[in-house]
Amino acid sequence: MSAAEQTLHEYLELMKKMKAYEEALGVLYWDMRTGAPRKGLEQRSEAVGVLSSELFRLGTSERMGELLAALSEPSVFAGLSRIHQRSVEENKKEYERSVKIPPEMYQKYVVLTSQAEAVWEEAKGNNDFAMFRPYLEQVVDYTKQFVELWGYQENKYDTLLDSFEPGMTVGQLDKVFGELRDRLVPLVAAVAEKKPPNTSFLSRKVPKERQKALSEYILKEIGYDFQAGRLDATVHPFATGLNPGDVRVTTRYIEDDFKNSLFSTIHEGGHALYEQNISPELIGTNLCTGTSMGIHESQSRLWENMIGRSREFWERYYGDFQRMIPEFSDISLDEFYVAINEAKASLIRTEADELTYNLHIMIRYELEKLLINDQLKVADLPEAWNEKYKDYLGIVPPNDQLGVLQDVHWSGGGFGYFPSYALGNMYAAQMMHAMKQAIPSFDEHVRSGSFGPIREWLTEKIYKHGRVLTPSEVIRNTAGAELDPSFLTDYLQRKFSEIYKL
Repeated sequence: MSAAEQTLHEYLELMKKMKAYEEALGVLYWDMRTGAPRKGLEQRSEAVGVLSSELFRLGTSERMGELLAALSEPSVFAGLSRIHQRSVEENKKEYERSVKIPPEMYQKYVVLTSQAEAVWEEAKGNNDFAMFRPYLEQVVDYTKQFVELWGYQENKYDTLLDSFEPGMTVGQLDKVFGELRDRLVPLVAAVAEKKPPNTSFLSRKVPKERQKALSEYILKEIGYDFQAGRLDATVHPFATGLNPGDVRVTTRYIEDDFKNSLFSTIHEGGHALYEQNISPELIGTNLCTGTSMGIHESQSRLWENMIGRSREFWERYYGDFQRMIPEFSDISLDEFYVAINEAKASLIRTEADELTYNLHIMIRYELEKLLINDQLKVADLPEAWNEKYKDYLGIVPPNDQLGVLQDVHWSGGGFGYFPSYALGNMYAAQMMHAMKQAIPSFDEHVRSGSFGPIREWLTEKIYKHGRVLTPSEVIRNTAGAELDPSFLTDYLQRKFSEIYKL
């Protein structure tokens, strides 16, 4: 074995060890959010902090730095496979960021965020922002300290954006958000002038057991592998990919709002299909995950909205739905389809329709920029939140539970994450356009519940590559062009013009 081969072998073994820690942490986080005893959360947070700190030390160790430096030497790097080159590139970028953070500081931050999430859940339930405020203030303070250590050029927020969507900047995001806003605001206004559809029947009570059976059935139909995953209940739905053979999905059951669990399940199922179909050769590397939050979100949005809320989907599944959920036996397919696609201003992001959803994201994006750039204090966040909702959507939350406390992301330090949702919508529309050109019988496949060709196309273009391709490479690989927000606005214009007869 040559010196270069020995170096690569040692590097890959270290990566496997780090991935083992990540899997263990993933299970602990999943357990904390799906039913771990409340009295054990404080100690669990400490355990998470210890394991996370050890993982951090492995990733920022002197030996890791030496291995990355050796593998980055031009003569050595050129002899690596594409997978190993990308692994080194991504790890080196992460190493150079992480090594700037003192280990003790990182451990305290992990413990803080673990505690903050538990406090957020309780504060949300009690409508008590004051309870959550000191934790959020500390999380924001840590985040700003990290940005200073990492460094930035034009805008502090750029550094956070890059963590979730590599290469994205405030300048680029302001531009695409501006284009979206210019076309969506008039469309939202036009829809608001139309008579709203009857949606009263959507609040009919459906027992949680039947909702769970429906969720499991639809997951199987779109191709989710229950031999490589499971479905559980939680307060805030999420998906956890430990490895392609263990990708877990969660949802939330509300008896008088069945669509909450159904569409949350399809949404998280979209994330899971991505993770379950990553190439086995990437297992044990830092590339065995989605390439970015925006690309990941494109898959949950594509399956939830562009497929799961389409007329073709319900032409296939409405009969099954009525047999499983007899409470809707008197509702026609047309009534149901229009109701689940109602567009109107609302308070809750996760329940927002396709048309207004991006406005919810823009609000969070604007507030995060202000917080990170010291232009807004955490104490003033509830008031600023309410003002943004009035300006963007014309409504004001009656309390913080329905306002500033509704999302879990900030408790975990996820600043820079929210824009990924809007980017995901844009990516998804552009991918859908390309997929329909590549698969002329796309609508018929959906109408017959034959999702195999669709999954195969997505796997070939996106899923199997994991993080080998960059976000920009993924969109070029699928659509042959860079991100273009016009595909989303064109799609929304067509869909809601048809529904509301504009």
